[in-house]
Amino acid sequence: MVRHIIKDILFLNQASEEASKEDDQVVQDLLDTLKANEQGCVGLAANMIGIKKRIIAINIGFDNIAMINPVIIKKTGPYEVEEGCLSLTGVRKTTRHQEIEVEYLNRQFQKQRQKYSGYIAQIIQHEVDHCNGIII
Repeated sequence: MVRHIIKDILFLNQASEEASKEDDQVVQDLLDTLKANEQGCVGLAANMIGIKKRIIAINIGFDNIAMINPVIIKKTGPYEVEEGCLSLTGVRKTTRHQEIEVEYLNRQFQKQRQKYSGYIAQIIQHEVDHCNGIII
């Protein structure tokens, strides 16, 4: 189901809780909402659709994927960038890292550990920040 995008800063500033297998509908709603907003959006966190769970959905160029309970375990190559967000108006400066390593669960709850770089790494960092209650 496509959900409404939350713009309440007080809500978005709260850290999200660990997700469980019972949150599969949240994963689907997040992927549906990302697909519905693909013209102006490359990633979403569950709190952006009103659910404080550690789930993100990102566009990796050819597909949208979900990451459950993502944790960035390594990051290198800091740089300054301006980002926008569906929950905010305008763009803001922030620091991101060129390369990251992330541990997360896929939709089947299998543990994954992947390295990402460039724009996809930037998207993941933005959405993991949302899970931690950090907005740009």
